[in-house]
Amino acid sequence: MDIRSYNRDAWNREVEGGKNPWSQPVSPEIIAKARQGEFSILLTENIPVPRKWFPPLRGADVLCLASGGGQQGPVLAAAGADVTVFDNSPAQLKQDQLVAEREALPLRTVEGDAADLSAFADGSFDLVFNPVSIVFMPDVRAVWKECQRVLRPGGILMTGFMNPVHYIFDLYKADEGILEVAHSIPYSDLTSLPQEDLDELIEKGQPVEFGHSLTDLLGGQCDAGFVITDLYEDYMLESPLHNYHPNYMATRALMG
Repeated sequence: MDIRSYNRDAWNREVEGGKNPWSQPVSPEIIAKARQGEFSILLTENIPVPRKWFPPLRGADVLCLASGGGQQGPVLAAAGADVTVFDNSPAQLKQDQLVAEREALPLRTVEGDAADLSAFADGSFDLVFNPVSIVFMPDVRAVWKECQRVLRPGGILMTGFMNPVHYIFDLYKADEGILEVAHSIPYSDLTSLPQEDLDELIEKGQPVEFGHSLTDLLGGQCDAGFVITDLYEDYMLESPLHNYHPNYMATRALMG
């Protein structure tokens, strides 16, 4: 399977469906507040990114990585950053274009694979902002290496991702409130699911997911040359797992 093409089409359908919370463009009111320096954006589902994590944004070159949907990019642009939104889904990028045109924001969009940022020169950005999306990418270490390459010395990587423990459970039974350990980590929909469940997922056109190890999620950042300076956890409230353990993690890392 061509994962990039399949997940691109799947996310285009998510936008068309109109129900995915990561595909809802922000309101004019949110943009107006961001222009006044008041903003709140997400790397994970509920907890906003601490303001102390951000560098001065006015004039900063920011790459919103796999961050289409008309949310983080437009807010950061309204706060004064020079923003590029990079995403695998043209439909997700159109949400950013919609907000940029509506609010007259100087924002550009680029379609592509997060593991291949060859569209950008070395040292192009001060900040890479990557909300929960590497779950749709098979090789997270390749993503970290590309982030390191396109950041300037002292640049910041902010990323959110699924806690690997989320994927040890049978997620079909979890939807029924039953937590049953069924999978090992690293996880892949393609190899971890029973064939009938994988066939159902593909028939529905849902994105394919990957549950990476902490060695690749955290150690991979360090191996790429980053120093992790802060971390927080968050919860997926519709998952029964949130009663026992956080579903998400978010990290802030500095480029050496």
